[in-house]
Amino acid sequence: MADVLKSLVTQSCFSVLQDRLDRWQREYHVISCDENMNRCCEMIEFTAQIQGQLFAVLNAVAAEGNHTEGVSTLKTRLLPWLGACFSSSTTACKDGGYRFPVTSPTKNLSERDRKMTESNTGDLSDLQWMESQLCSTRLQLDLVKAELDDAHRDLNKTKNQTANTLMATEDELLQLKEDLRAAHLQNELYKSKLESYNDFERQMSRLKGEVSYLSSQRLGRSSMERSQSGVCGASTRSQFTASSRLLRVVSRFHELYNVERKEAQLQLQGYLNDLETVQRIIFIAVVESFKAAKLAYRLFKLRARKTLASCHLGPESLEDTVMDYIVRNQDLYDVQNSVDEVLSTMNLNPRIASIPKVNFAVASPLIREACKLAFTMQTLDPPIDLAFASNGELYISNKYRRSPDSDASAQLVLYHVWPALMQGGTVRAKGEVVTKKGAVWTRSPFSFVRSRSLSPARNLSFNDETNICPDPLSTSCL
Repeated sequence: MADVLKSLVTQSCFSVLQDRLDRWQREYHVISCDENMNRCCEMIEFTAQIQGQLFAVLNAVAAEGNHTEGVSTLKTRLLPWLGACFSSSTTACKDGGYRFPVTSPTKNLSERDRKMTESNTGDLSDLQWMESQLCSTRLQLDLVKAELDDAHRDLNKTKNQTANTLMATEDELLQLKEDLRAAHLQNELYKSKLESYNDFERQMSRLKGEVSYLSSQRLGRSSMERSQSGVCGASTRSQFTASSRLLRVVSRFHELYNVERKEAQLQLQGYLNDLETVQRIIFIAVVESFKAAKLAYRLFKLRARKTLASCHLGPESLEDTVMDYIVRNQDLYDVQNSVDEVLSTMNLNPRIASIPKVNFAVASPLIREACKLAFTMQTLDPPIDLAFASNGELYISNKYRRSPDSDASAQLVLYHVWPALMQGGTVRAKGEVVTKKGAVWTRSPFSFVRSRSLSPARNLSFNDETNICPDPLSTSCL
């Protein structure tokens, strides 16, 4: 080790290196670039030779010591310097030469540990701050989600309340419309009842005069009959009251149109909004009521004749006695049986049986009163019956009146609203029809002809009792 160190001192390697550097500096701007690069390579090679000798000295010094001596120096001085790969720049020596920088390894390690500690502390604090910010953000997000859920629930609740309110409002409007419509119909019904009441008062005053007249006539006729021979029989109750009963049934027919018909129309309009269909149903109900009542009258008359024939003594004829019995005992007429027959027939009528959701029983009050009135009309002489009716027939002004919605220029009947009353060939009460242009004549399933009363001398069967008109358009059938 001493020989190598002595050789370095003797050769003055660093002085030679310094001389070469000074000469290169003076000739740097004179020589070429290649020469400058050669000079630099020479300086590196020379410096490497010096460093090789110094490493040899270092190796010799380390060999002179124990196994553990010099280890700390290698770790703190040589290894960090080799790791830096000669990155530190050289510094000038005080004597004009150059030396390698010498730093304190303990100081470097402490400084590095301090910086790492500070960096770890700063990173830890930053991490804690970021975690706190993240927790705060999560809490805010949960809060916003909760508020959003509340807003959605409130919105759905508001929507449901609005929908329920809207539905309730629509239902209330519909109910109000129905109530208004019912009120209008009820008002019309009250008006018609008032008109009927006025007509009834006029009929009452007329009947009072008729009763007074008939009473005087009866007294005079009774005195004349007592003075006559016994060939002529006493007058019966039915003959005395024929005129008054005629006025009464005609008046009741008008009242039936103004009261029971409108009540039935109001009830049926609760099922149907089509006024034409409702009016057709009512007309069919009245016609079928007259049919059922006439059949019941024939059967009632047969039973009365059979009962009275065995005990009849006179002086009036058996036919007059039977008629007087029927007039006095009309309350024995089973009107409910006729009502059931009418409803059954209406349910089988092809014109109206297919109408859905219509209960014809709501017209039972009208059917009942029509049956009772038709039964009473059969006790008159001649009996009163409904006029022949057919869709598309010619409009006759002394037989019908037009409905307000009719075409005044049309001459054909589209459909019938109310039948006309006929007694023989005389129109006792006008009916009501709707006239339209383009109406086609068709025989209605409810058209009919008037049948005559039974004769005691005729074979008692239904076919013999009914006089069917061969030509429904002939005036002789009316």
